[in-house]
Amino acid sequence: MHEIEVHVSEISRNNHRQNALVFNRPLIKRLQKAFFSIKQTLLNITLSLELSLSRSTKIYMEMNGKDLVTVILLVGTLSVGMCSNGWIRAHATYYGVNDSPASLGGACGYDNPYHAGFGAHTTALSGALFRNGESCGGCYQVRCDYWADPKWCLRGAAVTVTATNFCPSNNNGGWCNLPRHHFDMSMPAFFRIARRGNEGIVPVFYRRVGCKRRGGVRFTMRGQGNFNMVILSNVGGSGAVKAVAVRGSRGKTWRQMTRNWGANWQSSGDLRGQRLSFRVTLLDRKTMTFLNVVPSSWWFGQTFSGRGQFL
Repeated sequence: MHEIEVHVSEISRNNHRQNALVFNRPLIKRLQKAFFSIKQTLLNITLSLELSLSRSTKIYMEMNGKDLVTVILLVGTLSVGMCSNGWIRAHATYYGVNDSPASLGGACGYDNPYHAGFGAHTTALSGALFRNGESCGGCYQVRCDYWADPKWCLRGAAVTVTATNFCPSNNNGGWCNLPRHHFDMSMPAFFRIARRGNEGIVPVFYRRVGCKRRGGVRFTMRGQGNFNMVILSNVGGSGAVKAVAVRGSRGKTWRQMTRNWGANWQSSGDLRGQRLSFRVTLLDRKTMTFLNVVPSSWWFGQTFSGRGQFL
């Protein structure tokens, strides 16, 4: 008799497990849908709202009018690379220099960012962003992630910086190693978004923005002898130059120039003693032509400003 009761009890428990499994299937599906909906909602929250996502959110779901299931979701900081409105997560440091013009130059080839039209708010980019100089002259809006680091980030602060330098990788797993997105900013730019006293690194959001420049695009002649180069600066619009072509006053055809390094573009012909015209194309494919912007009396080291500007 005792064995029969045990057997009946085991059957009852098995039936209960099966019923619970069937009962939980619709719950699991509804939970999955709820989690997906929450994820999509969080991804669509704009950074400008600056909502704290660290609060606990309670979601109540009713099943068959009988059971009330409470799911507690502990939502931390949203850890996705791409955020709403084109913002991307990265980190930032600063290199220990002041706002002296001589200290802000870099791998792009701009000797003096002030003369180039960029001012003191400049930055070096990690390899993932620098792209062998393709990003030189481009503008980035950077803001500190206050909710991730309220101790050092200035709430709501943002700064626009121009790419003028390269932050190389190192052998210690540094922040500029591929594939990390990192900004090593000038001191004046960094302390627009972070509190002074922080000697470390801060989490940031960034996005590409248009460059606002005063005056026209500038052309600085470089090289020696029949080796002719030109560096473009004070470029508005996307700021980053994709292609350059040159035409001398003795010719009728445009010659495509090649990127020598950074923002320096090299010509395959001897351009001395000629008036020079340039056709410039930016990364966003906007193109402008600057006719006879350089006079025939030009010499190496001189800078000439065009009348036009990218918007």
